[in-house]
Amino acid sequence: MRNQLSRRTQSLAPSATLALDQKARALKAQGKDVINLTAGEPDFRTVPAGERAALQAIEEGFTHYTEGKGDEGLREAIADKLRRENGLSYSPADIVVSNGAKQSLAQVLFALLDPGDEVILLSPYWVSYQQQVLLAGGVPVEVPTLEGKGFHPDPERVAQAITEKTKILVLNSPNNPTGALYTREEIQALMDLARRHDLWVLSDEIYEHIAYDGRKALSPAGLNEDAFRRTVVINGVSKAYAMTGWRIGYAASPQKELIQGVAAWQSHLTSAPSSISQRAAEGALRGDLGPVEAMVAAFQKRRDFLYPVLSSIGVASPAAGRGLLLLHRLGSLPRGNHQLPAGRGASGGSGGGGSPRGSLRLPRLLAPQLCYLRRGAGKGGPAPQGMVCREGSSMRRAPLTMASRAMEGWQVK
Repeated sequence: MRNQLSRRTQSLAPSATLALDQKARALKAQGKDVINLTAGEPDFRTVPAGERAALQAIEEGFTHYTEGKGDEGLREAIADKLRRENGLSYSPADIVVSNGAKQSLAQVLFALLDPGDEVILLSPYWVSYQQQVLLAGGVPVEVPTLEGKGFHPDPERVAQAITEKTKILVLNSPNNPTGALYTREEIQALMDLARRHDLWVLSDEIYEHIAYDGRKALSPAGLNEDAFRRTVVINGVSKAYAMTGWRIGYAASPQKELIQGVAAWQSHLTSAPSSISQRAAEGALRGDLGPVEAMVAAFQKRRDFLYPVLSSIGVASPAAGRGLLLLHRLGSLPRGNHQLPAGRGASGGSGGGGSPRGSLRLPRLLAPQLCYLRRGAGKGGPAPQGMVCREGSSMRRAPLTMASRAMEGWQVK
């Protein structure tokens, strides 16, 4: 038997985030004292409305296949949410529910791209965008955003990257990994480009609720009728409702042919997601936003503490102070292979695709575990212990304070 994987598989790079998360979990299983900062995952329980709906579904025996596009009740709840919170008018028929927003994104790319079609990615970007584009036969085209401009998009740079082969522009605001929240003016300028060049726009809105200082995320689909027609909204329940393990995401578009194509891909890949997860998601979407708002308020407190501390030791990017994630520069740290005492360490996520060399993304969603910075990390003091960057160097050691002590009173139970 020939032992040869397909060229497509050989060219596929594993998810760096998941690889680091797996490594951290393996170390913990070995009894190592590891702080896992790899995945952007809320450290809160699923919202109560979601938990109650799941239990009720089990008790009622709602444990069989649902419609391939997703249960009608959940798609109605998604349409209601998009109308209520985003001012977008979709019908349940305009929505496909999948096993997480990652699958939703991939299936839209599979449905739209022919070999050689170009997809514009604003870098830094989430690591899976590039690989999904390549899997779908497309060509990823990176357009850098600049740290000096807060990692916000420059429409002129985007315009210069558009060719006759460009088919899709991917937008992600609030952004992973930079935390940038795009302004209305920036989104309008990008949508004007999409209109002039007749591009599809994939709007990844999974972090929409996690915005600070009273700011709100804007969906490009809500700008005008043309933007609504050409935008595919990608979202889910993982981040806002602390439901990462339930694996529910969705794609919404008024373009019937596209939605039928996405549903066709899903019918041959996975069918619909778990019926229990769908009911949990419906419960969360129909519940009140109080638990979500309390969680975001806790995240903002962590941001307000963590960013100045990291700034004081010279690793904080000035652009990272307002966003949901912390993207930090480690290039100025002393190079070398510093050993961690007593087997203690921390693992952080990579900065994402196209990230500045030597950058490290610290998911503030897991920031209570970072609050050991409170001790020994003042201005001019040693850097926090055990944060290892991908360049092969780590920060200098500092005493560790348990998160439960440093974050006392900050958790929302």
